[in-house]
Amino acid sequence: MTSTLRMTPAAWWAVVVIGMSATLLALLLASRPTTTELSLSLAGIGVLLVGWFALGHSRASTETPNIALIVTVAVAAALGVAGNPNFAIMQALLYPIAWVFARSVAHAIRNNLIIATGVTVGFLVSLGVHPEQLLSTALTMILSLGFSLAMGLWISRMTALGEERGRLLAELQGAQAQIAALHREAGAASEREHLARELHDTIAQDLTGLVMLAQRARRNPGASADTLQLIEEGARAVLAETRALVAAGAAVGDPDADLAGALQRLADRFARETGVDVSLSVDAALELARETEVVVLRCVQEALGNARKHARASRVDIEVARANPDARAQRVRVHVVDDGIGFDVDAAPDGFGLTGMTERVALVDGVLSVDSAPGRGTRLVIELPLQREQVAP
Repeated sequence: MTSTLRMTPAAWWAVVVIGMSATLLALLLASRPTTTELSLSLAGIGVLLVGWFALGHSRASTETPNIALIVTVAVAAALGVAGNPNFAIMQALLYPIAWVFARSVAHAIRNNLIIATGVTVGFLVSLGVHPEQLLSTALTMILSLGFSLAMGLWISRMTALGEERGRLLAELQGAQAQIAALHREAGAASEREHLARELHDTIAQDLTGLVMLAQRARRNPGASADTLQLIEEGARAVLAETRALVAAGAAVGDPDADLAGALQRLADRFARETGVDVSLSVDAALELARETEVVVLRCVQEALGNARKHARASRVDIEVARANPDARAQRVRVHVVDDGIGFDVDAAPDGFGLTGMTERVALVDGVLSVDSAPGRGTRLVIELPLQREQVAP
């Protein structure tokens, strides 16, 4: 069984500080220093170690700003470089500390200047103040400080861009989640609306017929046997429609039935239940998509329901045929005409009657028109795209 060693930021910093101290000690021993150089160099290493573990180690994991730590390591640099110019290698550790333990970029620049000052003081002590030494010290400090500032500013910029992109990504993910939620809500609303139309166009119409049959049976007890048979057939039809809705909506309750057969059964039931003469004509050469069949069947069902409740008609004619056989864009036209009392189309109440049919027809890029007036019956015309066509042999 193996285990993965995971080190905290504080542990990594401790390793680096100790490693740098060991490197400085090795440089010191290899240079054969004088007593003064040895004392200053050892003091620099000691101040670095004590300063880090006293002021920096506990803050390393959170990278909490600490100006006292910066001043301490600057003093360590001054002492170390004063004892041995090679201790300027400390800058490889001290400048990262200046950037990491800063509250802002401005504070990081300040920290860099403090450390650069400490190193410069160390150089002035160890190398002297002769013009050549001053020029060497100036060039060394300009290059080291400039490199630290350039790298630190670039890394800070990359970090800021990364944080900004992270924020934008989080906002994008939040927006996508909101859009997904809205799509789910819209889908649920659309499904509820679709189910409401289906219930109105199928089950509600059939239940209305059952109520009217029950009322007829109560008024004419002598004909109750025939009426009860019609009620039973109507109840079975309602059950079939309900099962079809639950099973994801076959157009006619029987997935294997064709549109003509479904319309014929619908017309026969309407005629038996109401006593109204119904004629039906369906072009046998038509082959419609299932979605279009649903629209045709439900609209005819709705039209017959309106005729049952309002028209007081003695005859209803239904025709399903091509709208214009010679046209380039083939369309199917549905006529439902009754000779009832008619109504004022402009004053028709809102609801799932004409409004529901209009919405249903629009879903398949069709159009619906109603021509009626009080006293002259009603003509309902639906035109739908003929998505598939099969020419009779």
